[in-house]
Order: sequence, then C-alpha cells, then structure tokens
Amino acid sequence: MEIKEYKEYREDEILRLYTEVGWTAYTDNMAVLRQGYEHSLLVLSAYENNELLGIIRVVGDGSTIVLIQDILVFPEKQRQGVGTALMHAVLNRYADVRQIQLVTDNTPKTVAFYKSLGFSEFSEIGCCGFMRS
Repeated sequence: MEIKEYKEYREDEILRLYTEVGWTAYTDNMAVLRQGYEHSLLVLSAYENNELLGIIRVVGDGSTIVLIQDILVFPEKQRQGVGTALMHAVLNRYADVRQIQLVTDNTPKTVAFYKSLGFSEFSEIGCCGFMRS
C-alpha cells in the first residue's frame, strides 16, 4: 500500500468511493465536491497496484488547527489498516498542530477506531461541539 498526495481529482473513483460507503449526500452535487477537494488543505490517498483503497481529506490552517473532514475506505478494504495508515500520515504531518479535530458518526466502531488513535471525545476534555446544518 502506498500513501500519497491526491493531486489529480478523478471524479469516477471519488464517486464510486463515496457511493460505496453510503455518503451519497456529497455525490448529489459532484461539482461542489470537486471544489471541496480543490480547496482542501491536504488530501491523501491509499493505493495498491493503481487501485484506490481510501482517501483522507483535511481542512484548516495547518498551523494551529486542522479538521479531518473525510476519511473513507472502500468497504471491502476496511479493517485492513488502510484507515489507520491514512490517519497516521495526517497525524505525522501535523504533529506540531495544537488542535486536530474530526466529527464522525457516534457508533461503537467509529468511536473505538478514533480512540485507538489517541482522540478524545470533546466531553472528555471539558469541551462541547456545535454544528449548524
């Protein structure tokens, strides 16, 4: 597996990835999703034999705060270390950044995954989060 910057946006593989993980709200407007990618601080991809396995997308200033916006791994490649490798690549790149945040589904599987990487729930550190939708 190779982790590398995702520099050339390939709509067909992004559409397939988001669709297969069920994030179809993003694929309703592919032009907006492309803009999101183009304006991201960093997008890393995991490939094996020229096959996309997963993506991680980061937004923020890269100095004081980064937000892991998206991390997606094809369902058949999950639980094989792809997501962990993508997360480690981001955490290593931004090791000196004070705040690395993410928002995720509140399921036992996702909570356990992020806690295994050293993340804490906001409530555990005396904070709360808000979102306007």
